[in-house]
Amino acid sequence: MNMQIPLSASDINEEDIQGVVNVLKSRYLSIGPKILEFEKKMSNYANRKYAVAVNSGTSALHLIVRSFGIGEGDLVITSPFSFIASSNCLLFERAIPVFVDIEPNTLNLDPEKVESKIISMKKEDISKLKALLVVDVFGHPAQWNRFKELANKYSLRLIEDSAEALGSEYMGKKAGNLGEVGVFAFYPNKQMTTGEGGIIVTDNKKIAELCQSMRSQGRGVDGKWLSHVRVGYNFRMDELAASLGCSQLDRLEDIIIKRDQVAQEYNQKLQEIQEVEVPYIANYVTRLSWFVYVIRIKKGINRDKVMQYLNQEGVQCKPYFTPIHLQPFYRKLFGYKEGDFPITENVASRTIALPFFNNLKEEQIDFVVEKLKEGIKLAVSE
Repeated sequence: MNMQIPLSASDINEEDIQGVVNVLKSRYLSIGPKILEFEKKMSNYANRKYAVAVNSGTSALHLIVRSFGIGEGDLVITSPFSFIASSNCLLFERAIPVFVDIEPNTLNLDPEKVESKIISMKKEDISKLKALLVVDVFGHPAQWNRFKELANKYSLRLIEDSAEALGSEYMGKKAGNLGEVGVFAFYPNKQMTTGEGGIIVTDNKKIAELCQSMRSQGRGVDGKWLSHVRVGYNFRMDELAASLGCSQLDRLEDIIIKRDQVAQEYNQKLQEIQEVEVPYIANYVTRLSWFVYVIRIKKGINRDKVMQYLNQEGVQCKPYFTPIHLQPFYRKLFGYKEGDFPITENVASRTIALPFFNNLKEEQIDFVVEKLKEGIKLAVSE
């Protein structure tokens, strides 16, 4: 049996399509009623007072950093095990990401290591430390109560990067409502999509208004034509994307259920493969909204050989994530080297993201598992 199984696939239905068509037939393609509708729906979903939609999760993070006044030479603690945008957003403002290693089970930033890092910092560096930027990796919430304690104790801003965690819950509270300000992203591989897009959610009116202004070339909150009160960007989300976001959000609950069913199928079928470690879920997670399905291969097995076999057999897969600190330009800028963050590096050397999307069929999962077994056997025998 031959199959070609993609790593991800969006779930677009006729309502999504018709909504976009309706926008195309309207007079508004940008700065219209759909963006306001989408923001209202997202603020309600996240239980936040304000939502500011933008063209990507990266833009959302960048605007938050600027709105906090974080700038050249400032320090922000974050994770080296993430998509690169969570640290690049600091470099955009010439701030410096301070990496701290992760928890070996959740793969999130380790709060105890964070505090140890702060305690060990020089007095002059402590004065430059402005924020914690904490990522809910793969949709799994971080230890938010602990990070809130640290933010309060050391007078730090708390940025919640929940770009991968829309619908997840930490101790009964939704992701996006756990830090001072939160971010969701809607790239096509996310739980729901707007094509490209992201959104900022917060209860802080000042932050919301600053982000609204900066996303649209620095216009004032009154929106007066060609009146610009600060440096801004063209980070707006267009009406077509917002329309798709509205219809996708209306069925997000069904999407989360579908993705959980796929994840549980994988969990069950992978139990028999002793060389595979399935994703861990901490007991404080009251709901996990699955973003990707990432396994870890037993140490000593050539992960890259397994991936090579899967790809050549029609099973698309990727390493998730490659450590940020070992990216070429981070090495060049900051002098990072292998061994600096051993848990991150160990995990990253063994991860494989398997095909994962809403409508992945059981026979496709069976095929993935079969090919994974074959790939592991081949890698062990070499």
